[in-house]
Amino acid sequence: MVSNQFDEDRPEGWWKSAVVYQVYPRSFQDSNGDGVGDIPGIDSRLDYLADLGVDVIWLSPVYRSPQVDNGYDISDYRDIDPLFGTLGDIDKLIHDAHERGIKLVMDLVVNHTSDRHAWFEESRDPASSKRDWYYWRPAREGAVPGEPGAEPSDTPAAFAPSAWTYDERSGEYYLGIFSPAQPDLNWENADVRHAVYDMMRWWVSRGVDGFRMDVINLISKPEALTSGGPVPVDLSGDVSNGPRLDEFLAEMNREVGLDEHNLFTVGEMPGSTVETAIRATAATRHELKMVFTFEHMELDHTADGTKWDLADLPLPVLKKNLAHWQDGLAEAGWNSLYWNNHDQPRVVSRFGDDSPEYRVASAKALATVLHLHKGTPYVYQGEEFGMTNLPLHSIGEYEDVESINYYHQAKKAGLDEATILKSLQVKSRDNARTPVQWDNTANAGFTTGTPWYTLNPNYASVNAKAAVADPDSVYAHYQKLIALRHSSPVVREGRFELLLADDPNIWAFTRTLEGVTILVVANFSSHENALPVDGLPELAGAKLLIGERALEGVTTLKPWESSVLELA
Repeated sequence: MVSNQFDEDRPEGWWKSAVVYQVYPRSFQDSNGDGVGDIPGIDSRLDYLADLGVDVIWLSPVYRSPQVDNGYDISDYRDIDPLFGTLGDIDKLIHDAHERGIKLVMDLVVNHTSDRHAWFEESRDPASSKRDWYYWRPAREGAVPGEPGAEPSDTPAAFAPSAWTYDERSGEYYLGIFSPAQPDLNWENADVRHAVYDMMRWWVSRGVDGFRMDVINLISKPEALTSGGPVPVDLSGDVSNGPRLDEFLAEMNREVGLDEHNLFTVGEMPGSTVETAIRATAATRHELKMVFTFEHMELDHTADGTKWDLADLPLPVLKKNLAHWQDGLAEAGWNSLYWNNHDQPRVVSRFGDDSPEYRVASAKALATVLHLHKGTPYVYQGEEFGMTNLPLHSIGEYEDVESINYYHQAKKAGLDEATILKSLQVKSRDNARTPVQWDNTANAGFTTGTPWYTLNPNYASVNAKAAVADPDSVYAHYQKLIALRHSSPVVREGRFELLLADDPNIWAFTRTLEGVTILVVANFSSHENALPVDGLPELAGAKLLIGERALEGVTTLKPWESSVLELA
């Protein structure tokens, strides 16, 4: 087990009062003019993050990688990609963040590696001791290896037509449920697991305070997927939460000392339910601290479609879903709270109103309801000052592999261009990956060179410098919300109760702890709405904690108005 000098700075349960800030390094801050964000660039902005008040930086992958999937294809877990800097740079970032009271969490991508990882290169030899570190299978019976239709099964990959890729040197196929460049590790092999744990201990010894675990609920796979039989497997649900998942997570916790060192852990677990989240996060099971749920991110597409099949999202559906998770994890487990990340479009464009008139107010309302739920909030870079989706008009302007693949598949299926481009504009991951808009100078202050990707043209007015200078900005609102979480036991631990569940415009709930009640009220529309008398507690004498007004005697809420009140 690792003996860690940083343990004293991680008291029991510290993550319950923490606010996490996700950095997508490629787009955060460039320090050397090559147009790509890097680790020294992140270091240069630590004071900005400290002033915001965040407690943790979650750093998206900076490991050595061919960058086929923007770093989620790792070729060396113990080195930094030269695109982002050096091991010395990451050591300095950890030190400088700790000096400011900010912890650093690394992205852990261990469902798969890059096809250029030394482990995979060795496994291509059928006689290698690492052959079983990945899933190798022969062509289906009677088929010619390498020919169309010879794949061991009909399972599609997330970013490719098939999850099975033929390797001529091996004479067999390997499994990669995301892309051929990302072969899946075989977690059934104990040597694989312990190599991963050893790598994690190595990072902990360097001062890392925990891990965000990429698609961690895919590491245990059903036999139907890995056996190589011709039966198709649905990637939307069949491959997640396999039979040994809890066993593997508990073993990881024990072998790395995740609980022993009070390390921060959050598992990305697509397809999970409240029940699976409870199993993974209940303190008595010693697996993870929290998981990312995806249910609320899947409500604005058709029930039988993909993320690209757009559908209206009534407010009651959204707030009831979050309440379902609040209630489900109230007694066991812990919630993660997020609107944005590197895979999701900008929330002010998605669930708010990004027009110049209502962008600020709707960004504040979205932040208010999220941060006042029970759980650990996550802020994605630029969210804290209201960055919006990127206006793109042709497929040639997109960079994201998922978006480009969808475009070509949809065209092949006969969808018209306008429908495809509308879906991309709303849901593409590129919306989250534009460079951070630091100021209104050339390239938004992101780089002195040519940015690796398109800047949002609204950076002249929507930028961090302007927001920091404005006491009524989205940034100032986030500062208040973060400070309230730090100071208020009710916000951290209070019981949640949804009010006005079926109201189509008003989002209201209470948080209660030891006789203290906080009421949150927000108008989730771009028009005035009556403040309901029935269904809300008595407002007389309420103390305004955050917002414009205390609402006593108020009959109508302004568009996107939000208030946080302590009831008398």
